[in-house]
Amino acid sequence: MEHIAQFINENIILIYLLVFMVILGFEIISNVPTILHTPLMSGANAISGIVIIGGILLMRRTDSSDTITIIMAAIAIVLGMVNVIGGFAVTNRMLSMFKKKK
Repeated sequence: MEHIAQFINENIILIYLLVFMVILGFEIISNVPTILHTPLMSGANAISGIVIIGGILLMRRTDSSDTITIIMAAIAIVLGMVNVIGGFAVTNRMLSMFKKKK
């Protein structure tokens, strides 16, 4: 419990920034017209790729005793992979709508 409090005290600015970005992202996505969702999804996939690479680099640089950082990096990698896989699945489904049926 003491490690979690220390982690929060050391990274309070980053936690505020994360919460602000989540709220801002939700507002942007909810106000974008439907026709622009495809380019927005492509951008989100690119950002998820950056998150995955950042999580991998963070796991490599972190000391093995820093479990909170390792858990946060693992969560970032898993959520980034979920977004990338979901984005590819939706893109594949949309592209199949343009194929001619035989």
